[in-house]
Amino acid sequence: MDNLQSAVDSLVHSSNTLFILIGAVMVLAMHAGFAFLEVGTVRQKNQVNALSKILSDFAISTLAYFFIGYWISYGVTFMQPAAVINADHGYGLVKFFFLLTFAAAIPAIISGGIAERARFVPQLCATALIVAFIYPFFEGMIWNGNFGLQAWLLERFGASFHDFAGSVVVHAMGGWLALGAVLLLGPRNGRYREGRLVAFAPSSIPFLALGSWILIVGWFGFNVMSAQTLQGVSGLVAVNSLMAMVGGTVSALIVGRNDPGFLHNGPLAGLVAICAGSDLMHPVGALITGVIAGALFVWCFTAAQVKWRIDDVLGVWPLHGLCGVWGGIACGIFGQSALGGLGGVSLISQLIGTALGVVVALAGGFAVYGTIKAFHGLRLSQEEEYYGADLSVHKIGAVSHD
Repeated sequence: MDNLQSAVDSLVHSSNTLFILIGAVMVLAMHAGFAFLEVGTVRQKNQVNALSKILSDFAISTLAYFFIGYWISYGVTFMQPAAVINADHGYGLVKFFFLLTFAAAIPAIISGGIAERARFVPQLCATALIVAFIYPFFEGMIWNGNFGLQAWLLERFGASFHDFAGSVVVHAMGGWLALGAVLLLGPRNGRYREGRLVAFAPSSIPFLALGSWILIVGWFGFNVMSAQTLQGVSGLVAVNSLMAMVGGTVSALIVGRNDPGFLHNGPLAGLVAICAGSDLMHPVGALITGVIAGALFVWCFTAAQVKWRIDDVLGVWPLHGLCGVWGGIACGIFGQSALGGLGGVSLISQLIGTALGVVVALAGGFAVYGTIKAFHGLRLSQEEEYYGADLSVHKIGAVSHD
């Protein structure tokens, strides 16, 4: 019987390790989506820089999270013998890998907002600080119960803050961090002339669409594999993600009047919003969540660029910041059993947790980027921006015409 139990335990641990490893690889692939979404949206003279930022940011994020961030979030350190950290088929290591891909999404999100005029090395420094300290502080508070916030919400309002796959912990955090950086950088040269917005057309709609599709596919690893164990996997999460994605696509298509940029960001808006409550909502609730998110993105992106003059190149603040906020709130609405959800969620807790995420991210963004701006500078020179970050930073263009 002991041998049988040992074999069963070994099978469970190995299955869970493989399950979460597949999820980690799928979310790792999403970073190619971030890269090509930015490559297709920026002007051609900044394509190499977009690709270089995403890969470099991932490498810096890995180092920051491995040595500092993961310990702050979960109290786990890997500075032990390999025989110790490889327990249970190395499940703890692969869990780190999976959660790292979430952490590294933060600078990938920010990258799209500050594109075309941000200096390369200062952004890497900001990535290190954010992934080592700012993001883990909030991640640990929500997903590991640090500082007693979740326990207090549970006692006071009957449910803790629920964010299954990171509408607020990852996406809103990234979007509101990006807003601070975008405001400190200011708009690209020539973006506004005589009080009017000057259109900077995307360099490649095919690349933009490719990035969107890579993100869409990878998102099912992002959401479904957030169960972190094979026994916790739920088809409800998958179908809710699908319905929210479709809802965001349709509403962005209609509200955006067939614009391909809005069309290919619409599904991403829906997926951002469904992360928090994908394990609780009824598919119809998920569809409504996605529809609202897609329209919200189009309206707020347009308002930010035209009325408020916030030159957020990829619209990461409306896409991740605002749709992430909507996702946290929508979880508290459509997760209720009265609306077909599984229940066990409090709207008040969702509002408090979401608001706290916004405050932490916005304060962290201004603190990190404000400090770097004061001591080292954030922005390319006017001449460097004119010639493009590809030639100014990397000394090579994206396309050879020879």
